Amino acid sequence: MTIKRNTAPQGRILTLEHQSRVLRDNALGDPHVRKLHVWLPPQYDLGASRGRGRRFPVLFDLVGFTGSGPAHLNWKPFSENLPERAARLIEQGAMGPVILVFPDCFTALGGNQYINSTAVGRYADYLTKELIPLVDREFRTLASREHRGCFGKSSGGYGAIIHGMKYAAHWGAIANHSGDAYFEFVYQHDWPNTLNELARYRQPARLPGGYQALAASRLAELDQGRDDGRVKRFLDAVWAKEKLSTAEGHAIMNVCMAATYDPDPKAPLGFRLPFNLETGERLEPRWKRWQRHDPIHLVAEHALALKSLKGLYIDCGSRDQYHIQYGTRILSRRLAAAGVRHRYEEFDDNHSDIDYRMDVSLPFLYRALKG
Repeated sequence: MTIKRNTAPQGRILTLEHQSRVLRDNALGDPHVRKLHVWLPPQYDLGASRGRGRRFPVLFDLVGFTGSGPAHLNWKPFSENLPERAARLIEQGAMGPVILVFPDCFTALGGNQYINSTAVGRYADYLTKELIPLVDREFRTLASREHRGCFGKSSGGYGAIIHGMKYAAHWGAIANHSGDAYFEFVYQHDWPNTLNELARYRQPARLPGGYQALAASRLAELDQGRDDGRVKRFLDAVWAKEKLSTAEGHAIMNVCMAATYDPDPKAPLGFRLPFNLETGERLEPRWKRWQRHDPIHLVAEHALALKSLKGLYIDCGSRDQYHIQYGTRILSRRLAAAGVRHRYEEFDDNHSDIDYRMDVSLPFLYRALKG
């Protein structure tokens, strides 16, 4: 077997420590002091002296759930990390040099969706009000919306499309790889498994024999999506572990989505759940809160912002195990109906290990944002 070596000039990675006012005193107690990693292309140092020199477009990398920015700097077997990929694409002439920014937006719930939530944190504000000015201040960027983009996969892809809708004043182009859309398919189908996992923390535990349905469901509370204590016990249990099972990982993801899409400071955990913990019935008032965040329902409202983008790229594997291809097809159809120019591609793969798709999206973003 021949191992391919990336011989392109590699650029350099700088790490800044940032004290966030936006994230200070967040409900989860997550740290407000964060490290921000920035990759500077090899061309950044050519001809630069005393702060003068060429300026560059900027791309923010929004990683998926359970990830954080530094994850895309790691060594990868038989593949490339993101700086290596960008360096190769630049060396090959597929794109010009850009600055890459790797925010740390990890939370105690496993991540976030890059939006503001009283139960998780103000991560949209963290990106737009703190990190963008910080990067423009510290580096030679083309410091305007027309030369700044964001991209991501899964939760990061969701964050990118939402930012293209709601925060287009800050971004000139976005790329959405397999971003969450059509919540009925992406999330709802997995909630029975989450309810089963949470049931392990029910008190008192259910015993064999007769089942008193009305008493067990505690309709006054559970029909309003409030935790009866089992979610808190579940979180305490997984926070005490170093290794989560697959079921626990999916359960904390759904809990995180509830905290993101339906925060309520008056609820026991600061958010509400979309399903009755005992009966599994969908709680329509709560689910409507989720739908307000589903990209397929936001196109018409934000069509003008989307039309203002210089580039909008979307792709998804046609065998995505979370069924996201259906949501991206709906999203593309509604974008087209609203007259929003975009590029949508499908490829023969699933949701996992698809960084190679950035060979398409990064040059697309560069062409849209180049000076």
